[in-house]
Amino acid sequence: MITSGDSPSFDRVRLLFPDHLGLARGKYLPWGIAHRGTKHCIALFALDYDRQMTPAPGTMMLEGLPDVEVSFDPADVRASWEDDRTGVVVGDVSMHDEPLEISPRRVLRRAISRWTDMGLTPKVGIELEAFVMQPNGRGGWEEWDTPTAYVYGTGHAVDPAGIIDDIMFAAIQVGLRVESINSEYDTPQFELTLEYGDALESVDRIFLFKVLARELAQRKGLLLTFLGKPFADKGGSGLHVNFSAEDANGVNVFLDTADEAQLSQIARHSIAGCLAHHEAMSAVCAPTVNAYKRLVPGQMSGYWANWGIDHRSATVRIPWGPTPGKRIEHRMSDGAANPYLATAAVLNAAYLGVAQSLPLDAPEVGDGFETANTERCVPENLSGALDAYEANTEFAATMGQEFSDYWVAIKRAEWDKYRRAVTDWELNHYLAFL
Repeated sequence: MITSGDSPSFDRVRLLFPDHLGLARGKYLPWGIAHRGTKHCIALFALDYDRQMTPAPGTMMLEGLPDVEVSFDPADVRASWEDDRTGVVVGDVSMHDEPLEISPRRVLRRAISRWTDMGLTPKVGIELEAFVMQPNGRGGWEEWDTPTAYVYGTGHAVDPAGIIDDIMFAAIQVGLRVESINSEYDTPQFELTLEYGDALESVDRIFLFKVLARELAQRKGLLLTFLGKPFADKGGSGLHVNFSAEDANGVNVFLDTADEAQLSQIARHSIAGCLAHHEAMSAVCAPTVNAYKRLVPGQMSGYWANWGIDHRSATVRIPWGPTPGKRIEHRMSDGAANPYLATAAVLNAAYLGVAQSLPLDAPEVGDGFETANTERCVPENLSGALDAYEANTEFAATMGQEFSDYWVAIKRAEWDKYRRAVTDWELNHYLAFL
């Protein structure tokens, strides 16, 4: 990405990093001094979507709001979708030369290290789903008008404005390694999948891809939303974390062709770990109030603590076949989840399963819609998910104690805002009569 000699191929660098909400914070830096990194106020980790701040542990909001540093490796700078003079890179956040423990990229790095300490390299691929919306003329948004769209569609019928064309070609040009894009079951929804790779690299690519996709949609006056459940009468949008691990020889240790399901013991323990910590994981994989509108029976969304072979109504789906790419697909997270934290949650839960040699129960063989082969499911709402997270001290410890204290505080504040809010439903339902 950088030309030989002293002359860079870019005039500036867009240095980005993921905050707790999954938003891309950062600055533009001139190329000549970009290697120094830059500083940001630590209290941005106290911000909510409404710009209100919560003095959660670690945010130092009441301690002078000091700076954190953001640094990067110049070799990681890639071409940007903005123009050929701008490079883009994902940086790490530190404070006083120590990693910031509440930074999502740091949380994922720690999760990866548990696998590398076992001599294994975690591999990850992420599938996204998103709806396209158009202005409603009243300052809000409505679903994009695509009356001829259908599932597994391509071309003008499902994408009349060419928005997916723009996103796909731009992503390919900057090396974000798109695997496939197609329309989804509901309209106007799309599935966007990137290629498999080393865990941190793959999540960095999905982080940048989400920024790219939303910005290109905005250029056409449209909104590409990854919100888990933007429409009450349609399905939701997921973020599926596909995961496996390789040994030092590059062999996928999840595959065992002698096993009935072609799953090795380490794969079975990994699945068991994800199911054992199912309820607690929801606080990270489904981190918004809205997420629990999607996590209900019958939505193929990761509601039940179950697994199945090529079964889309199971939270952990195992694609069929004895292929070298054997993997587990974790389907709980929705599109609003922070991909660094969701991936860390899957890696950590799976690690606990391996470390403790947890046994795996029988796979789901029923329809998995209204009933399943288990009574265990995600909590009813975000508050219940946070209760489960705090109660599961073992899982919370793998995410990091500093992060966990911070996360629970910031998300309790979000739940409290929702609990105190008066909604349109309440006014429409009661006001005329009471």
